[in-house]
Amino acid sequence: MTDRTAAAPRGYQLILPPEWARIPMRTGTDEAIRALVDDAFATLPADAPRDKVGPYRRELERRLKNAVKEARKAEALDLYLPVERMHGIAVPASIVVSEMRFPDEVAVDPSAVSRRLLESPGRAGEATAVEVDGVRAVRTERTVAAGEPGGGELDSRRVDYVFPVPGDPGRWLGVVFSTVGVGESADAGDAGDADLTEYTDQYTDLFVELFDAMMSTFRWSRS
Repeated sequence: MTDRTAAAPRGYQLILPPEWARIPMRTGTDEAIRALVDDAFATLPADAPRDKVGPYRRELERRLKNAVKEARKAEALDLYLPVERMHGIAVPASIVVSEMRFPDEVAVDPSAVSRRLLESPGRAGEATAVEVDGVRAVRTERTVAAGEPGGGELDSRRVDYVFPVPGDPGRWLGVVFSTVGVGESADAGDAGDADLTEYTDQYTDLFVELFDAMMSTFRWSRS
């Protein structure tokens, strides 16, 4: 386990697949969006008609800014998005890293907070104890139906990791992954719908596995 008497980390590192990009929320957000849009259109021919390219470029920038707006509602530190297709598939997913604070009376015992999270009856989904770079974390996986508070137009699969920052009592990180996933609200009344549900869930499961693999690379940085 991590030595909690050591100096608190100054940040973290997360290894991303090449198709994913980070957008910082506190500084450099607009610059990061412009760089992503520039990269997305960098391979177009120099003689590509501006009147055709312009609307697509503005739409991509609009979508990125909307994603940033939603992430800021969660007081995010960083937003991660897949900006290219993965194996030919457009991935509707995101990762939001947020900072949380707990009251002083529970900050002295992070394990107590973890137990409370694991045992909380109001914590929807399947919660398990895991380890993130030597720190005890709680991982929760659940399906959020379309139209639910915090949900979107489609059902989504959510996976979140919650864990304390070592050496900084009361400070915690939440890392939340979300991707489209067929849940209980989906209508699978005929064979075609059932096939669609199975097909969608197969890809959703793969994206969840990818996120867990990314979290296995999470490391605190102190330099």
